[in-house]
Order: sequence, then C-alpha cells, then structure tokens
Amino acid sequence: MTSFRYDSGPDPIRPDLVQAYQGAWDHIAAAGTWLTGVQRVAVADETRRAKKCALCLARAKALSPFSVEGEHDHGGALSESMVDEIHRVTTDAGRLTEKWYRSLLDQGMTAETYVEALGVSVLVISIDAFHKAMGFPLEPLPAPCPGEPSRIRPDAIVDGDAWVPIQSARDVGALAGLPGPAPYALRALSLVPDEVLAWRRVSDAQYLSVVEMREFGRIRELDRSQIELVAGRVSALNECFY
Repeated sequence: MTSFRYDSGPDPIRPDLVQAYQGAWDHIAAAGTWLTGVQRVAVADETRRAKKCALCLARAKALSPFSVEGEHDHGGALSESMVDEIHRVTTDAGRLTEKWYRSLLDQGMTAETYVEALGVSVLVISIDAFHKAMGFPLEPLPAPCPGEPSRIRPDAIVDGDAWVPIQSARDVGALAGLPGPAPYALRALSLVPDEVLAWRRVSDAQYLSVVEMREFGRIRELDRSQIELVAGRVSALNECFY
C-alpha cells in the first residue's frame, strides 16, 4: 500500500512533498543508529499520544510543569524516561531545562538515544502539522523493519556548546551540504548524523533547500517574501523564536 496519497484532497500536493514524507516514514521504520525500528515507530506513536496525555494537559496549565506529578498516558513500549522526553518535547518544549535533561541521563538514558528519539519526534510533528493544516487525516504509522542499530558515533564531538554533545559548525555544514558553517538549528541533532539528514530532507520540501535559500525571486507558486511571511507567522504561532 502506497503511503501519503492525497488524491481526494481539494488541492494538488507537490510531488517533492510526497517523496519527502514517504522517505521520512521509511526512515522512521528502519533500524536507526541507536534505536531499533520497533523502538523508533514506538517513539512516533508516543509523539502522537502526547497530544492527548492527561498529565501533559495538566502540566501545560500549571505555572511550572515540574510542579505536577503523575504518570504519562503511554503505549508501554518505551522506558519511562524516554516517554517523558517525547511527551515534554512534543507538548511543552519551551519550558524544558538542562536540569531535567540531566535527570533523564541519571535514569539511564544516553545522549545518543535522546537525540535519536528527538529526531523521530520532529519528523512526526512536522508531517502531522502539514496534514492538520491541509485538513487531511493523519498518515498511519509505518510497520517497523527488522535490523539492529548501527551504533556509529561521530568522532569529532564538541562538549559544552549545548546540553547534548554536538559536532562543530563546520563539520555539520559539510554534512548538510551547506557552503559554510551550520547554524545551531542543524547542529542540534548532529550527535546522530542520520537524523540531521532526515530532517533536512523534510525541511527542504516544507521550507527551502540550501540552493533555494540563495534565491530571492519567485521560487515556487509563492515568491520569497511570501514564503518568509508564512514561515515567520508559523514560527511565531508555534513559539519557535529561532
């Protein structure tokens, strides 16, 4: 069965978006760098569950999310610490703290699995947001593929620039095909390079590719100023102040 069929929609959907989303679903289903395909699909499932989690809803209303105790509504396939990561990142990312992140490590989570789970959640959040905006039902999650994680960690890692270890701006720029050093938005996932590349493929389709960022005329149906107006408004509504 082919995924991401938009034949019944009122407007045609660009083929590059369909290809990017299909590629993201294949990426989520496959064994990753530190998580199996089963675990990665479970992360995607928890990302969706977080939106209806009673604990997350209560924390969102509280002055501090750390003042509300309880257990997340979850699918039972992941550790408590990973469920907490996914739910908080999905529902209340603006109030995360480094102390909270360090507490996950104290519970046995590694920085590598934290970053990989974050990468999967980001893909699901982005693609689900597109479906909701267009009035489409959410795409069923893919079936997990067999296989073991590669467990390959980058050699050149910089500690101290972020909560998680990251690669240098120059190394990530080369990884992502940029003409120069990469910004922090790209470096955030660089402890697990495959997640950087997966995020770039979706971002290129939803926003602009590296080549298109250098073009200031009409790129698609919208000109560059219109694209930036929409992007800026969406970022503000989502409290993404980067």
